[in-house]
Amino acid sequence: MINWIWLFFIVIGFVVAAANGNIEAVTKAALDGAKSGVTVCFGLISILVFWLGVMRIAEDAGLLQKIAVLLRPIVRFLFPSVPKDHPAVGYIMSNMSANILGLGNAATPMGIKAMQELQKLNPNKDVASPAMCTLLALNTASITLIPTTLIAIRMNYDSMNPAEIVGTTLLATIVSTGGAIIIDRWYRRVHSRRPPAPPPSPPQRGGEGAKREGRSRPPNSPVRTVTTSEKG
Repeated sequence: MINWIWLFFIVIGFVVAAANGNIEAVTKAALDGAKSGVTVCFGLISILVFWLGVMRIAEDAGLLQKIAVLLRPIVRFLFPSVPKDHPAVGYIMSNMSANILGLGNAATPMGIKAMQELQKLNPNKDVASPAMCTLLALNTASITLIPTTLIAIRMNYDSMNPAEIVGTTLLATIVSTGGAIIIDRWYRRVHSRRPPAPPPSPPQRGGEGAKREGRSRPPNSPVRTVTTSEKG
């Protein structure tokens, strides 16, 4: 769906530019945007490598494990259907800890492993379980203490104070996480009030004659044999 949306914007842009006679401006903007993107990416490499290295040192020093211990009561509250000693709990705590520290590269594989473990607990494999929806919401609107990527972009564009967004980013992610938790709990309550879906009826066996016979008499009823004397 996203690909079709971008394709729509690109086509509309070219159509409008051609109608106004500014097709050269669109071509120039596309080339300038590609050049600027490459420049920004090269500028971010050194900054991101530095921050990822710092976070890796924190991870090796056991900071993620300490944060995970602090998050255990919160995880138990947010995921009541997951058993206490299930492997999914460890992956969930590692995912949340990495997101808090801005370690997106480390959070992604942990989130995938957590989803795989939650799928094993899911009774309906075709529908996401409430725990899986909760993890997705928290992973999308996670509290971030250090917005590494945004700081790196601001440094690349010569910001006077690249880290001044830390406070506002922390506040914004707290609000988004709180909103995600509230909506998730509301949907959980609505989902719990719905009656369970009836199990599918087993397929009937036999031909049309067996079906007609089954409709004409109750099941498990004895079949009476008519003798010759009764016929006369």
